[in-house]
Amino acid sequence: MAEQKAPQKWGLVVDLDRCTGCNACIAACSMENNIPFVGEDEVAYGRGLYWLYNKREWRGEYPEIKPAFEPVMCQQCGNAPCEPVCPVFASVHSEEEQINLAVYNRCVGTRYCANNCPYHARQFNYFDYELPEPMNSYLNPDVTVRRRGVMEKCTFCVQRIVRGRQKAAAEGREVEDGEIQPACVQACPAGALVFGDVSNPESKASQMARNQRRYQLLEELGTLPRVTYLKGGGRYGG
Repeated sequence: MAEQKAPQKWGLVVDLDRCTGCNACIAACSMENNIPFVGEDEVAYGRGLYWLYNKREWRGEYPEIKPAFEPVMCQQCGNAPCEPVCPVFASVHSEEEQINLAVYNRCVGTRYCANNCPYHARQFNYFDYELPEPMNSYLNPDVTVRRRGVMEKCTFCVQRIVRGRQKAAAEGREVEDGEIQPACVQACPAGALVFGDVSNPESKASQMARNQRRYQLLEELGTLPRVTYLKGGGRYGG
């Protein structure tokens, strides 16, 4: 009997020494995942739906003040605090992709998962947002258009992961390192985001995750995040 191959463990590495805070990752994520633009008034109420936000702070004293940026998305926890509190099992861990997923047709909008997420990486959809003609033709057919009353979150663009894995299987080969890229990784002009199989010691993401500058957000909570940050020290360092 052939030995069963262990599932890939997808992870993201963010090099804060490269991030310039341009927010191209946020724009790409919104377009790829059909995230609606809720408008200025709803954002003022704290109802923005971005799956990724860029934390910014200023360091130093004037006139030597410098910006520091830190993109934050769902950390894809291996021990996710959002999963055990969901009463309808809408927040689940994928065995194939080894990431935390949201099953939208199960979600009843209790928001327990958001309350239990220490990274504030989940958003609640308060309204139905419909794009008028012809803008609705720009929607990504590979991603569900969410309805009112459900929680939304980053999935590492799971539709791209599935597509890449299926393509490799059809060609009778393994997924190559760097072949699959979420929208944020593909759009980053500075190469600050690197995505790959962190269980493979030869992958670029795995090698970067072992850098001495590495850290993870709220690592002391034991959530086992799959996102690793590299502390910056340059002009834009975090």
